[in-house]
Amino acid sequence: MKNNRQSMILEIIAQENIETQEQLLNRLQERGITSTQATISRDIKQMHLIKEPVGQGVYKYAVSGNRTKLNIAEKLRTIFRESITSIDYAQNIVVIKTMPGLASAACSALDNMDISIMVGSLAGDDTAFLLMRDAETAESFCDEIRAML
Repeated sequence: MKNNRQSMILEIIAQENIETQEQLLNRLQERGITSTQATISRDIKQMHLIKEPVGQGVYKYAVSGNRTKLNIAEKLRTIFRESITSIDYAQNIVVIKTMPGLASAACSALDNMDISIMVGSLAGDDTAFLLMRDAETAESFCDEIRAML
């Protein structure tokens, strides 16, 4: 239901200049999809839709250019929350404990994030070592990951 509604929202905003959530809700209802304004609002947020100008003070809903990047970031957060069991550091080395078999995936995700404070990573089965530039960055990185978890 949700995927169908969100697909329909993308189709509608691609075909028409939709300025308000109320207009979007009406277009969905015309196509047989019942919903509420609160649900549409959540969909817009989740899909990272933005309002872009079309001229003369008029704005329309559109897909953000950052949508793919934002969705990837959210997926990484989900992976981290579900796979990392603990994180700690000693000097400039961060140690991540994961569920069995997931340390390599965590390191791969981190390596692909192009984190400038991280020199590199090494993964085993359920433990990953991250080499950070210094102890301060190791501590702040651990704090960020803990907040995410």
